[in-house]
Amino acid sequence: MKNVLLVLVVMLISFSTFSKEVIVEIYKKKFSPAKVIVAKGDTVIWKNIEKRQYHNVWFKQLIKEEPEYIFPGESYQMTFNDEGEFSYLCGPHPKMVGTVIVN
Repeated sequence: MKNVLLVLVVMLISFSTFSKEVIVEIYKKKFSPAKVIVAKGDTVIWKNIEKRQYHNVWFKQLIKEEPEYIFPGESYQMTFNDEGEFSYLCGPHPKMVGTVIVN
């Protein structure tokens, strides 16, 4: 039983050591940075640091319906477990675009 517990603890430590969080700020109707490169298992966090404007992060290739808005001071996060290039936009402001590349 102790061996199983030890293995689980080591696995949790290893996973958290290798996965990371990447921050994308939303400000002045832009995603910054607009392109991020992450590894499988990493989490991207979009933080709306606008004073008044709401936005969202819409991966049209993954999610058919427009997601909920992110109001100032709020954030949205997504963990990427599949390799590929994932483009997204802001539904209310479709000229706001970004890309997440997962290696």
